[in-house]
Amino acid sequence: QVQLAESGGASVQSGGSLRLSCEATAPGYTISSYCVGWFRQSPGKEREGVANFDRGVSRYADSVKGRFTVSRDNVKNTIYLQMNNLTREDTAIYYCAATPVPNCSGGARFAPSKFNFWGQGTQVTVSS
Repeated sequence: QVQLAESGGASVQSGGSLRLSCEATAPGYTISSYCVGWFRQSPGKEREGVANFDRGVSRYADSVKGRFTVSRDNVKNTIYLQMNNLTREDTAIYYCAATPVPNCSGGARFAPSKFNFWGQGTQVTVSS
């Protein structure tokens, strides 16, 4: 069982930056044992994957590539999402999620249905 807790959401102006954190608690394991993803959901839209960290490799959705960076601190069992050059289209609730590494391959890396454990989400609002 993995428990995840996001923090760092805020209201920022377009062009600004935020860093989200996701602290993981996994008794008997470290977060390095899991594939970790960042997802977001806006009102009226489906939840979408934006970034993924799996076995030392980070991957990004096209909509955030070049602006978002995911990283992981295995000592602190924390995953970060650095978001730069934010736009109004980035406004959403952001969630971190984890799944066992074997579940994470190909397109499944960005599929919410493949992730077993979820945080409660943190709101990011970008205004012009």
